Amino acid sequence: MKVPVLMEPLIFVNTIIIITYMITEARVSQFISVERHGAAALVTFRRPEVMNAWNTAMRRELVAAMEACEADAGVRAVVFTGEGPRAFGAGGDLKEPGPARDEVSAWVGAWGHFYGTLRALSCPTIAALNGVAAGSSFQFALMADFRVAHAGVRMGQPEIRSGIPSSMGPWLIREMLGARLATDLCLSGRMMPGEECQRLGLFNRVVAPEEVVPEALRLAEELAAQPDLAFRLTKARLRALSEPGFQESLVLWADMLRESLTARD
Repeated sequence: MKVPVLMEPLIFVNTIIIITYMITEARVSQFISVERHGAAALVTFRRPEVMNAWNTAMRRELVAAMEACEADAGVRAVVFTGEGPRAFGAGGDLKEPGPARDEVSAWVGAWGHFYGTLRALSCPTIAALNGVAAGSSFQFALMADFRVAHAGVRMGQPEIRSGIPSSMGPWLIREMLGARLATDLCLSGRMMPGEECQRLGLFNRVVAPEEVVPEALRLAEELAAQPDLAFRLTKARLRALSEPGFQESLVLWADMLRESLTARD
């Protein structure tokens, strides 16, 4: 697979170190692991003690792993899941300090590169939802091409309850579910139960909890068998349709964060 060129706004600073390697065996770093299962790579978030909430170091590891998957011609699909039964991911780690005003552009730029790397993967991406997906982890799951879950999974956008305004969440939820639900989820901060997620079509497949990852890997093998060029070109077209909104959300994210920091001061 070709490594795509990500076009990002010039105001954003890329602070991610690119690491490339052939994914031929299980690799474990501090916060994630990567395993090969045939043509699929299984990427596991490994912070179960904080419900797999990601900090800056974890996001950097994930970017490096995704870029390695994109560079490896043998990887034809990528599955993401969380370690443990509680959570796919609880979003950003709120214990990690946020940026100062002069750090906003670089901070939002790093998030943009994180999400943009996922969006730019030319192979199929699957979120194997083993538990709660909240905030930015919910957004990450929505940016994946497919979602496999069990009935007990809950998903939502609870940032507003912690006093955090969201730019990416409203755009993405509106893109996926429409204006009414974007307003509901972003302003109430409520978590949707699995039944509602399934009814809304967010889950492509629903299985027993212990079957979530195996089923996601089976789906990965099915998708990996699709004609490669047709798949990549079609996926690139789908991504291009939403790219203006994605880029606008990054710009507004920085603006909203600066306003929040000014009000706090």
